[in-house]
Amino acid sequence: MHSPFVFQFILNVLNNKQGYVAPLEVERLREELLRQKELLEVEDFGAGSRISKTKERSIGELAKAALKPKKYSQLLYRLVKYYAPKTIIELGTSLGTTTAYLAKAAPDAKIITIEGSEAVHQVALSNFDGLGLENIESLQGNFDDVLPSVIRELSTIDLAYIDGNHRYQPTLDYFHQFLEKAHNDTILVFDDIHWSAQMEQAWKEIQQHPSVQCTIDIFFLGFVFFRKEFKTKQHFSVRF
Repeated sequence: MHSPFVFQFILNVLNNKQGYVAPLEVERLREELLRQKELLEVEDFGAGSRISKTKERSIGELAKAALKPKKYSQLLYRLVKYYAPKTIIELGTSLGTTTAYLAKAAPDAKIITIEGSEAVHQVALSNFDGLGLENIESLQGNFDDVLPSVIRELSTIDLAYIDGNHRYQPTLDYFHQFLEKAHNDTILVFDDIHWSAQMEQAWKEIQQHPSVQCTIDIFFLGFVFFRKEFKTKQHFSVRF
């Protein structure tokens, strides 16, 4: 690996050379959610679920289908610990475990998370309270309606995690909105970049954008960097 920046990313974020230990209480919450039988009426504004076609799902079913696996949630925790972003936006709160990892990794950062479903949003709020998290601003509504006003009120965005509405045009729309407040050190993380042909195409177009200097593809997640120290575009696929 000839790129010093990407080498450090692999060493300290993917391979955890720094030895960051994620908080156990978030994983205990995940285990509790998987056991919960309470039914929720789930609104879905995106590409939908491959697991269930019904709107009514138990919290346990939703946790099994929608929560990011421990391996990737803890990777995002290390990403935030290492790069220490101050302003973080998450699209797709779900039940809030990934949000909790982001908030635990950067207790002094401002975390803004948006969830489409009101019922799921309420469960996430309860989970944040249970974990004692006070640096999260949790919003509910369609991303298309809520995100523009969020971005408008921020001077910069240090990190954005996009995990919702897995379709071509919305994904590109969110990317271009985040570009408005991106800077040299901004990191964008796209979930499920190989989930469908639409997501594959969106990912390719993001890679080709003139502002994007480097991307790292670990299959389930795609990382986008704008750092000017890359004199030419560099795209990496890394086994994780």
